[in-house]
Amino acid sequence: MGIVVKQTSKNVIYTYLGFAIGAVNTLFLFTNFLTDDYYGLIGYLISSANIMMPLLAFGVHNSLVKFYSSYKDKKQQDSFVTCMLFLPLALIIPVGFIGTIAYEQIVNFLSKENKIVIDYVWTIYILAGSMAYFEVFYAWCKVNMKSVYGNFLKEVFNRLITMILLFLVFFKVITVHEFILSLVWMYVGRTILMAISAYVIKKPSLRFSLPSNFINVFKYTSLIILAGSIAVVLLDVDKVMIGQFKEIENVAFYNVAVYIAVVIAVPSRAMHQIMYPLTAKLLNENNKKELSVLYKKSSITLYITGGLIFLLILININELYKVLPDEYSGGLTVVLLISIAKLSENLLGNNNAIIFNSVYYRMVLFFGVLLAVLTVILNLLFIPLWGITGAAVATLSSFLIYNISKIYFVWKKFKIHPFTKSTYYTTLIILLLFISFYFWNFGFHPFINIFLKSIMLSAIFIFIIVKFNFSEDISNTIKKFIKI
Repeated sequence: MGIVVKQTSKNVIYTYLGFAIGAVNTLFLFTNFLTDDYYGLIGYLISSANIMMPLLAFGVHNSLVKFYSSYKDKKQQDSFVTCMLFLPLALIIPVGFIGTIAYEQIVNFLSKENKIVIDYVWTIYILAGSMAYFEVFYAWCKVNMKSVYGNFLKEVFNRLITMILLFLVFFKVITVHEFILSLVWMYVGRTILMAISAYVIKKPSLRFSLPSNFINVFKYTSLIILAGSIAVVLLDVDKVMIGQFKEIENVAFYNVAVYIAVVIAVPSRAMHQIMYPLTAKLLNENNKKELSVLYKKSSITLYITGGLIFLLILININELYKVLPDEYSGGLTVVLLISIAKLSENLLGNNNAIIFNSVYYRMVLFFGVLLAVLTVILNLLFIPLWGITGAAVATLSSFLIYNISKIYFVWKKFKIHPFTKSTYYTTLIILLLFISFYFWNFGFHPFINIFLKSIMLSAIFIFIIVKFNFSEDISNTIKKFIKI
């Protein structure tokens, strides 16, 4: 776990820095510098691009991680890498051609409920294509065990540029229209920077011939498109569907609530950057003993870290909404529901890496397709009834079913699970601390209340976790800085 802890620590710093900047953007700058409809529009465009991204990437970013370490012959490895670099164009070009021909029909469909979308539909394709190739170049860095700079670009760079652009809007240096266009080209620029980094880390040797196992690679790549699409659908389809059924400003209200809750997933996102290639290596070596150890360690580490963030969010959520514009207050229930979904995701550890890098990936796609369909159906039922709360109910239900299915699947095929005694003790601690801290506040300004409650809860939580050594990795890391 040495390289995992080292790179994860750096990734966590950048990821939390990015989320801190993003929190300022999402909670204060967007809500005050832009009108609700334009904020909703931006959330709609980016969520639509996120849904398209796995399709345009052609699953290459997952395939590169899975197969790269399995090649021992350099010529075969070079052929594989070349294939992976150019394969996304097989979908990006045809999709762009079809989109150009059917552009008017696409615009009419997407702008049916909100006419503000009309002038910006084309940006979805540019955003999705840029995101797709960013992930391809980032995957190349990850297989060479260099994930930190890519994580900086992914988590910090785009949010920092967004913050600068928002201030330019506030000071009337640029218009909102120019802000949206600048945001789009920022994503393009980020991809170029990632490509340069990938080239510097290890210059790929282009070899225009198919690797010997191309059929297996192509089958995996084609099917993994569905896997990537399913994961994104579970995360972003609610925002797109809100824009189809409700006024687009509801996307802004929902986006703020979801952003608050998604902070829980930060440790998971940071750890997975290095966890995927390590898991793929253990699977290629058929080292089930170490795989089981990694599964349990990653699960409890992420569950404890996510559990602390979960508590900090929920005990302070009422105070936080006091400093936001009144129209955003309807997102309180959304925060609770999405927070539970994200905490359950942390409990999985490196489960996703095990499934997507194993020979059983075909079956899990079957479950994933069913769950994606379930998500869409639940959103169709609940959004018209309950608005953004209905979207959150649909998302939570889908995530719980999906996560339980994946835990069961790995247990069935590998006879390993992520749970230890520490998992149950941690759950008990989370429940007790939530009950103890949620129902009272200091009588000060909301920010002072948040600060004081957070300090008190964090101290108690960390003391218990380290004192009883629920996670060896967390305890050792904390003991380097403080003596408990």
